[in-house]
Amino acid sequence: MTSRWLGLSASKDSVIVVDAEIPDDDGPIVVRMDDTWKVQKGDRSAAYNVLHQQCADHIKENGIDAVVVKASAVAGKGSATLGLLLSAEVRGVVIAAAASQCPVKALSKAVISRTYGDRNVDDYVGDDAFWADKTTGGTLRKLSRETTMLIVAARND
Repeated sequence: MTSRWLGLSASKDSVIVVDAEIPDDDGPIVVRMDDTWKVQKGDRSAAYNVLHQQCADHIKENGIDAVVVKASAVAGKGSATLGLLLSAEVRGVVIAAAASQCPVKALSKAVISRTYGDRNVDDYVGDDAFWADKTTGGTLRKLSRETTMLIVAARND
């Protein structure tokens, strides 16, 4: 039976959303939706409430079976920037919203690069032939490939 998964990648002012059908066989995933949900301007708490509701509603209304979220990454040297902290807040909002409706898994680029295939995530993101083989259905924006890679990697987990 085909299942429906959602890939989410948060930044300080938006969330890239890829909604896909996962066939039982090893065939390509079917992209149902590729969108960006914007965090509303103004009061962040009100904007987070809207984003939480938008995410939970999408999952419930579309029968999403599982969600894969891009996990936080180590920032490197220096202290956390405001942008990094705001991104973490947005990620927390969508994780909480998704977890209220279905199972959620967080995957980082580093883990995918170590455990999926023989290349790193950035190499897969830039490979048009890989995406032609792994996806079908709706149009997948190039900026959404990294988010879709979460689904591709989680499927093989």
